[in-house]
Amino acid sequence: MTVRLATVIEALDEAYPPGLAQSWDSVGLVCGDPDDELSSVTIAVDATAAVVAEVPDGGLLLAHHPLLLRGVDTVAASTAKGALVHRLIRSGRSLFTAHTNADSASPGVSDALAHALGLTVEAVLEPSSGRDLDKWVIFVPPENADAVRAAIFAAGAGHIGDYSQCSWSVTGTGQFLPEAGAAPAIGSVGAVERVVEDRIEVIAPAGARRQVLSAMRDAHPYEEPAFDIIALAPPPGDVGLGRIGTLPRPEPLSAFVSRVESGLPATSWGVRAAGNPEMAVSRVAVCGGAGDSLLRTVAAAGVDAYVTADLRHHPADEHLRASEVALVDVAHWASEYPWCEQAADVLREVFGDALPVRVCPVRTDPWNVDNGHGGDKR
Repeated sequence: MTVRLATVIEALDEAYPPGLAQSWDSVGLVCGDPDDELSSVTIAVDATAAVVAEVPDGGLLLAHHPLLLRGVDTVAASTAKGALVHRLIRSGRSLFTAHTNADSASPGVSDALAHALGLTVEAVLEPSSGRDLDKWVIFVPPENADAVRAAIFAAGAGHIGDYSQCSWSVTGTGQFLPEAGAAPAIGSVGAVERVVEDRIEVIAPAGARRQVLSAMRDAHPYEEPAFDIIALAPPPGDVGLGRIGTLPRPEPLSAFVSRVESGLPATSWGVRAAGNPEMAVSRVAVCGGAGDSLLRTVAAAGVDAYVTADLRHHPADEHLRASEVALVDVAHWASEYPWCEQAADVLREVFGDALPVRVCPVRTDPWNVDNGHGGDKR
């Protein structure tokens, strides 16, 4: 049995939906022909020269971090990243990235980090809002209701999951008084008018407000249609940044820091923590990668400690002044490396023995001068 790159991409997009990626991110296929047959998949946090050297010819490199995140105007072989792209293409190798979509997916990067620390995940730290949605409530004479519905559906309203043209209606009585200057389609200036109207409710993306409003006004018979636009709160879900989990039993912060150090691959960065060493730790927030943007969320999450990477001095200092939640800071690469095995399991479950899948053992943490913590320096 042969496995095409396109088939693997389908499996990866299902596990890590591209729609979960942040707007600034760059995810998906970087180089490679979707029609190519794959010899293998190698998974790593970063696409470095040492990692690329580990990828067999005809294989796919699945990387967490994008190689080409920001705009480039050249991939010439004389540039560091361009040389990697040329090297991949010449040997029939492909490169695919799952970054912030893998961060937010369930299971995703933070689930893998929580598992490595022995935590049982209970909740998402910062749930993804998904699409921002509005509920539209429109009042229209029954004889014009179908035309209004058709117009707003064409403008992007009425989609719920795999269903389109979704709406709800009820009939009631509307009242209005046309005043001086009005040109009413029904009734006359100075006289109270009561008419039978349908109340139409639909869902629409918040980004389509202008289009839906324009379509509704064009199709509506009234000079001044009556309508409401209600922004909807996102329902709770299992996708988003970070996770909250619990330990099997409470333990002192000092013991928990040792747990973190033994649960993650060794790096020159090591593990550093801030808090009372004797405080009991039971409920923990984690975020793979740089997580100081979530410190305010962490402070209100009802946790004892927060494990993440790249904590900066001032955000950490401000957090500790205002919160008793202990901080545990690890190397960025180490916090995301457990995801590699999770992604490997995703592909192994889909393709079994038909596609060899391995996690690259190369440590791509850029901090490579050891300070006594040890670890593989390849």
